[in-house]
This record gives sequence, structure tokens and C-alpha cells, in this order.
Amino acid sequence: MADAVSVLSGRVEGVAVTPEPAEQGAAHRLAAFEELLHRHLRNIHRVAYRLSGNADDAEDLVQEALVEAFRAFDRYQPGTYFDRWVYRIMTRTHIDRVRRRGRRPETSLDTPVGPSGDALVTMIGDTRDDPQQRTETADLDGPIQAALDALPAEFRTAVVLADVEGLSYDEIAAAVGCPIGTVRSRLHRGREMLRQALQPYLGRRSRE
Repeated sequence: MADAVSVLSGRVEGVAVTPEPAEQGAAHRLAAFEELLHRHLRNIHRVAYRLSGNADDAEDLVQEALVEAFRAFDRYQPGTYFDRWVYRIMTRTHIDRVRRRGRRPETSLDTPVGPSGDALVTMIGDTRDDPQQRTETADLDGPIQAALDALPAEFRTAVVLADVEGLSYDEIAAAVGCPIGTVRSRLHRGREMLRQALQPYLGRRSRE
């Protein structure tokens, strides 16, 4: 994660950003951005990893999103959630990258799905405040990430933002640029596809 900060500093110097009226203003802008970045980089990197599926792609996604975030930093409102503001930029960046690569298959919305349940959300959600759950989830990190990576990009993004980062439907809709109803549909279907992929692990946990 430290690499992302150093690379960002190097790349920011070379990107075409609108200069401040004075060098002092530009230095203050960069310092403010870096202060927020150091505070939230761990969360940003975690979301990038869940979205992209591997460390190398996650690092590339973080760097590209942070350069875009720095370019748009004048539009950030101080006092609001910096990490969630970056998530919106990173989500759009990720979806654009996936579409360019054409890596993810489209899934028909006519395919039937079953009911949602809490066990899956618990398994893939944020475990920072629960040491036992954090240990259990670490043991399953490979299968969980493989199941996430197999989802269509739009479904995976909804699941990561809702169940890993705890964003509301409104926030996810703003991040991905779609109606709340679409967010609900993607989240429901993404969870059900994950549940089917992780059923052996869910069953094992219910027996323990």
C-alpha cells in the first residue's frame, strides 16, 4: 500500500492537472490529499482487491483511481467520507477496465434466483471488529475471492460496496450511476450467485 502513495506522488507530478494560482496553493492541495489518503488507503486497497481479484490488478486499479481522484480533488467536499468518494471513482474505473478487456460474461436477468440470507453477508462482510470471524474469513479468503471474481462486474461491485464496505443503496447508486432498483437487483442476484458458489463452506459453518 505504501507503493501506491509513492507511485501516486510520482505520477501526480506528471499528470495534466490545472495549476493553482500559486505554488503554495498547489502544495497545500497535495498535502491535504496525501493526508486523507494515508488515513483511508487500507480500506481503498481492500475494496480494490475485492473488485479486481488479485494483488497486481488491485494495485493498478488503486493507482489509476487515485490519479483520477487527485485530478478531481477540487470537487471533494471536506468533512465528507473521503474513502467513499474514492470508491465512486474507483468503481467507475474498474467497470471501464473490465468492459475494455471484455473479461466478464453477461448473465441473463431472466435466470431465476432464490432468497437471500445473512450467512453469506456475514462470511464476506467487514470483519475488523470480530477477531473470531476475521480468522474464519481469512481461512476462506481464497474461495470467497474466487467466487467474487467469477461474478459479472456489475454484480461484484454491488456486493463489495454493500457487504464489504457497508454502503447504502443510495451511495452505491451514486457510485455506479444507476437507479436504486438496479442496485437492489444486482445485489440480490450477486448474493445468490455467491451463495451457490460458496454453499459447501456455508454448510460447513452451519454444522460447526
